[in-house]
Amino acid sequence: MQTIAEELPIFRRRRPSSEFTRVSGSAAMKAFRGTYTVMITPFTAAGEVDVAALRAFVDWQIAQGIHGLIPLGSTGEFLSMDDDEKALVAEVVIRQAAGRVPVLIGTGAEDTREVVRLSRRAEKLGADGVMIIPPFYSTPTDDELVHHYKTVADAIALPIMVYNNPATANVDLKPPLVARIAEIDNCLYIKESTLEVTRVRDIIRLCGDRMTVFGGILGFESFVEGAQGWVAVASNVVPAEMARIFSLVADQGAIKEARELYLKYLPVIEFVGGQAYVAGTKTLLGHMGFAAGHPRPPRLPLPAAQDAAALALVKRFGLAWPDPSKRASA
Repeated sequence: MQTIAEELPIFRRRRPSSEFTRVSGSAAMKAFRGTYTVMITPFTAAGEVDVAALRAFVDWQIAQGIHGLIPLGSTGEFLSMDDDEKALVAEVVIRQAAGRVPVLIGTGAEDTREVVRLSRRAEKLGADGVMIIPPFYSTPTDDELVHHYKTVADAIALPIMVYNNPATANVDLKPPLVARIAEIDNCLYIKESTLEVTRVRDIIRLCGDRMTVFGGILGFESFVEGAQGWVAVASNVVPAEMARIFSLVADQGAIKEARELYLKYLPVIEFVGGQAYVAGTKTLLGHMGFAAGHPRPPRLPLPAAQDAAALALVKRFGLAWPDPSKRASA
């Protein structure tokens, strides 16, 4: 006899492990599942990419049990970085992860040709996949968006995670449009980053197994609706706990325990949400003892009151970076 938990969508689609093989067209690809950190990019006091800190951050995330890493997303400030810096960050993360967890590189841009170039570079560097936000200024039509993603998919052999974040991209990939994009062989995943949890249900209903959903803003709620992963900001700060929420729901069916853990850490999740998500995340990490640096302009560091609130959260949850002597592995 099935339990109530087993009747939920995610359990009808359960997989026994965080990685499995998925077939797209004629090619078998590594498939993705679990909590993936959309990473901050640490900067030095001079505002340069801090390579040593980035390597250490990758090692810490993996040691904490995170299921995957996504550099050069919105949280990674990709729009505030030049091309050489983006190439540097992608290469450092891929090499440091060294196959221990999947790495998806953010390759979004306004020009389809540029997305193709960035995606090909990510593939050459050894990325496991790419995450692509739609063109965010030209407000493309549905037909233009389908053509955009198909053009990129035809140029690479990597799986693509489509990224829906209408609050920042000025483009909303609604479920019927997602179903069209899901017809493209390599477009196998979507990060659904709205506050409408029914989007997860509708994408799964319309796409079936052709499109695997990762929650964006909503984690626990998306899992219950059938999402197979979470692209999380909060896991920059509490990776073990965010990964455990997914594992409790998806692998153990422990809905009650997962909800309790989710509600416990909701203050952290909410603190790194909203307009100041980059500054908020970096401030929390700074109070934990990790020098993430400040966000790049026009973003500003948090004002004093929010900085104090960040410190209070770090103390409340006992958050701390490992001993400073623990450097990134060679």
